[in-house]
Amino acid sequence: MQRTHATLERLRAGGRVCPVSMPRGTPSYLVTGYEDARALLNDPRLSKDANGAYELMTAKIGPEHSMSDFGQSLGAHMLSADPPDHTRLRKLVNKAFTARTVARLRPRIEEITAGLLDAMAVHDRADLVTAFAGPVPITVICELLGIREADRGEFTGWSTTLLSSGAPEDVRPASQAMHEYLVGLVGRKRAEPGEDLLSDLVLTTDEGDSLTEGELVAMAFLLLVAGHETTVNLIANATLALLRAPEQLAKLRADPGLMPGAVEEFLRFDGPINIATLRFTTEPVEVGETTIPAGEFVQVSLLAANRDAQRFPDPDRLEVTRRAAGHVGFGHGIHHCVGAPLARLEAEIALGALIARFPELRLAVEPERLRYRQSTLVHGLVELPVVLR
Repeated sequence: MQRTHATLERLRAGGRVCPVSMPRGTPSYLVTGYEDARALLNDPRLSKDANGAYELMTAKIGPEHSMSDFGQSLGAHMLSADPPDHTRLRKLVNKAFTARTVARLRPRIEEITAGLLDAMAVHDRADLVTAFAGPVPITVICELLGIREADRGEFTGWSTTLLSSGAPEDVRPASQAMHEYLVGLVGRKRAEPGEDLLSDLVLTTDEGDSLTEGELVAMAFLLLVAGHETTVNLIANATLALLRAPEQLAKLRADPGLMPGAVEEFLRFDGPINIATLRFTTEPVEVGETTIPAGEFVQVSLLAANRDAQRFPDPDRLEVTRRAAGHVGFGHGIHHCVGAPLARLEAEIALGALIARFPELRLAVEPERLRYRQSTLVHGLVELPVVLR
């Protein structure tokens, strides 16, 4: 964790824009400052169009290093679209993914959390990622989408592979397996709709408009992966941050009402996403004294922006009472995470229950021994060994 933040801080010190190479060798420009990040995340000159990104990447590094057909299909969702397509897709999703839907999940999230903590309590030690931080959101999003319990383990494996910086030969089978499953799932929901979000998306219309079959598959992929990946890492990263700052943990235990604001600080301090999903310039864009030409990839580090001392004083210090409003942990602009309210609710419930249940909770290994996932997108631990009592 500290190495990642230290590296980003060195890059920021070197200038507002830094030329870098993406994992497969694609040249791009990295932005690390808070004000620049917010501006670029909402700049219409930066496109997120999936087809345009694929063509640009193919031109730069060749087709053998680009996405598979399955990867392209799974990526054809609203997060990889520009207006007016993005506007249309988000409007349809918002009709099913409402604040009321999220609010009514609270009792079930509390029930899931309590059950997992009960299972952990019979042991003296646990890996918090596999025993708690992972199962909470994957259970919630699968129940929300109407995915049967027997399939959830496969999703975790596919998702981990797809969001890694692994070789194409490892990613393509996971893409194909995920795509085939979701095609079948959408077909079943169309034939026999249930009381779940995916069935709602299959049936939802807006002035005669509805999601196509391909759009439904891509949307199911987005909600499934984004709906658990961000929260897994948010819960685990936040727990680690608290265990490394016992005075802040004591504040939360003394006043549980601080938790909603603390979640915002966790998102700022060590959020679940490092570099935002890919963007590319459609015309020249000036950032400070640097002009990024048209047809170039731009990477915005949310992790770095949230540690910018120009916006957040003493940014490397966790402070659960900090006013962290304005952080970009869930992005900014039209692509701000649609599932942010759900992630916040899950983290608030899970973290509050965890620290209340285990007053002697502590790390089982030295922090330097912890390993992080090999990914430029997600910022998350491979495992988090803890002592419970």
